[in-house]
Amino acid sequence: MGLVDFSRFPRRSVLCIDAKSFFASVEAVRRKLDPLEAYIAVVSDVRRAGAIVLASSPRVKLEYNIKTGNRLFEIPKHSPIMVVEPNMALYINVNQAIQNIFRRFVTDEDMHVYSIDESILDVTASLNLFGPAEAIAEAILKTVKDELGLIVTIGIGDNPLLAKLALDNEAKKRPPWMAKWTYEMVPQTVWKIQPLTAFWGISRGYDKKLKQMGIYTIEGLAHADPVWLQKTLGVMGLQLYYHAWGLDASIISQKERPKSKSYSKNQILMRDYYVKAEILMIIKEMVGDVCARLRKHQEKCQEIYLGIGYSDRNFRSGFTARIKLIRPEHSTDIISEAARQEFCERWQGEPVRSVNITAGKIVSQGHEQLELFFAGAEKNHAIDRVIDELRQRFGKKTIFYAGSMAGGTFLERADYVGGHKGKSE
Repeated sequence: MGLVDFSRFPRRSVLCIDAKSFFASVEAVRRKLDPLEAYIAVVSDVRRAGAIVLASSPRVKLEYNIKTGNRLFEIPKHSPIMVVEPNMALYINVNQAIQNIFRRFVTDEDMHVYSIDESILDVTASLNLFGPAEAIAEAILKTVKDELGLIVTIGIGDNPLLAKLALDNEAKKRPPWMAKWTYEMVPQTVWKIQPLTAFWGISRGYDKKLKQMGIYTIEGLAHADPVWLQKTLGVMGLQLYYHAWGLDASIISQKERPKSKSYSKNQILMRDYYVKAEILMIIKEMVGDVCARLRKHQEKCQEIYLGIGYSDRNFRSGFTARIKLIRPEHSTDIISEAARQEFCERWQGEPVRSVNITAGKIVSQGHEQLELFFAGAEKNHAIDRVIDELRQRFGKKTIFYAGSMAGGTFLERADYVGGHKGKSE
């Protein structure tokens, strides 16, 4: 352990907390069932055999090996598994309730919400009030179970990385749903993680590259030459080296503000799209959503990224195009026309299965330079304002493109929250 001086890195008391099988557990509690004993799978759309499993209860994972990413048709028809559609509005409300429990133990500046079911808390400043990190973790486990009926699992570490590794590799797997990893425990814990892809931050791509370099274990990574790693893998190589030693200098309360802002919309389609008019309608609908967000925040964008994914890998996997706008814009018509031209130039009939629209280089609409040549664009902006107002007052379905009734997805997804159904039946 003499290769690294741990005293030069922060030693905090950090909890990484995950709500176990969150969506499925919420659905179990909603039905007055024990989350650990229920047979529940949350599926994006119960009407479609190819719909994606978003979450499954621990029993379903253990006994049927049905996990997030499986398809509905893979769930045995004659089984006790209850297949339910997601209720994103409910999950968001429960997530807020969990966060409010966390706030009893830490301030907002010491809490980082990593995803809808995972958060990181730095409880260093709370130790004098509530006792050691283990006591705080136990109190959170009990409070969430007593008040919400949910099981949370907690990794405890000297930094966010060690807490996350303790969570993923030990706490999640068995009661008491807690595990603590410290700097001193790195050889017995971090170095024993296998395969390489089970280590946070090592994708299949980096797994392949590391093996080509003769590195097959986390311990081997920790004892590789960091200069060689950086030369071969770039800055990521150096980061992986430090992570292999359990080192992480980040402190939750010192969060960096994002350097750039963007708005994006991504959609994985439920079937392959071959008809140009239908694909263009979906692009226009999604541009409309992004532009509505820009207008809501009184902002405009100077560039748009159009991402198209194909379902048949015998073709190209798809393409991403960066479209520079003549001037900052938030007009649905102007931006969708730019995206339409780009798509028509690149598309050659491939089956489209995913679409992404991202607005970048965001500026305040008050900072734009007015130009006489673009005075006619005010008509587009006036129409957009009317559409925004009508939808805000009477709902998204109040006004829509005629093409949305054919190949578009706007009407079907108008009531969705987070890309999934948001209301109870």
